[in-house]
Amino acid sequence: MISLAMTLAAFTLFPEYLSAKTRNLMAAGVFLIYLSKILGSVFLLIGDIVNLIRYWGQKAIEKPDSPQPASLTRSEFLATGALAVGGLNLGTMVFGIISGAHDYRVRKVPLYIKNLPKKFDGMTIAQLSDIHSGSFYNKTAVNGGVDMLLAEKPDVVFFTGDLVNNEAKELEDYFNTFKRVKAPLGVYSTLGNHDYGDYMSWESEAAKRKNLETLIQGHKLMGWDILMDENRSLKVDGESIGIIGIQNWGMGGFIKKGDLKKALQNTEDQPVKLLLSHDPSHWRAQVAGHQPDINVAFAGHTHGMQYGVEIGDFKWSPVQYRYKEWAGLYKEADQQLYVNRGFGFIGYPGRVGILPEISIFTLKSA
Repeated sequence: MISLAMTLAAFTLFPEYLSAKTRNLMAAGVFLIYLSKILGSVFLLIGDIVNLIRYWGQKAIEKPDSPQPASLTRSEFLATGALAVGGLNLGTMVFGIISGAHDYRVRKVPLYIKNLPKKFDGMTIAQLSDIHSGSFYNKTAVNGGVDMLLAEKPDVVFFTGDLVNNEAKELEDYFNTFKRVKAPLGVYSTLGNHDYGDYMSWESEAAKRKNLETLIQGHKLMGWDILMDENRSLKVDGESIGIIGIQNWGMGGFIKKGDLKKALQNTEDQPVKLLLSHDPSHWRAQVAGHQPDINVAFAGHTHGMQYGVEIGDFKWSPVQYRYKEWAGLYKEADQQLYVNRGFGFIGYPGRVGILPEISIFTLKSA
């Protein structure tokens, strides 16, 4: 999600006969260079402001017959600093491509839930989100990430949207990779904002609809149970909990296709409800305090902007100025939201500080 608008704008500058992946990488290169220049320019601008203040301060206290102050020049220190800032950023972003893009991290999270049936106490759930298969360029590394998930032997797997960037055909090269994602109690999935093909031009609305239908079929062919404003009853030895999945619903100009009311139909008897909803802004808008019977929601979407800092319990990313809930576990009264940092990437083909995530949850009675 990092500077996606800038990257997409640059994307349109390259010839259409190049593949989408090639144009995406070229656009990301342009973005990296200009971002580094912008950061260096900001450093210089701060220096100019300081110099201007000093200049007017000197002019205010000088005597009428004193020599005129020397003309303003940029300090060599500031110029060197600007070069260092730009160069450091460029180097960091390049390192994020080489090292961070596939540096998958397994994050283990206990989930304490009231009214959890005894048969589900200790059950494990794996979550993947934001695969963006059209961005990948290292199949060996991606397969390694799937191996890491399977090594955890989860009882059930949730996928919370954005399987592709734009087109269903992006899944072709990685279909067999993600088809390997299996679990004894099933794999449940839903759609994200990128899955609808809204960020590219189509020859017709029919072609766009066909693309979405093909992508939905791709979920099913991989053995994933895609929930389109639907619910399922997850049963273990006569006890059950509800799995609810909605289509994308997001604030801030993102598509609002999901119908939570429809998805919740006939779930009144479920003692626990787990919601798959791609965009975390949906939780605060329609879930937290609005649907108190939804115990935990699982989201993605933000990618942690693929750029930030995480040290112990401290985490920071520019994306937090747009999303209140953007990475990790959040609680409000008895309701919880987990925002996965994403498995893949888009725009910038790497990650700095906010690394790709495989979430493993253990359900526990509160």
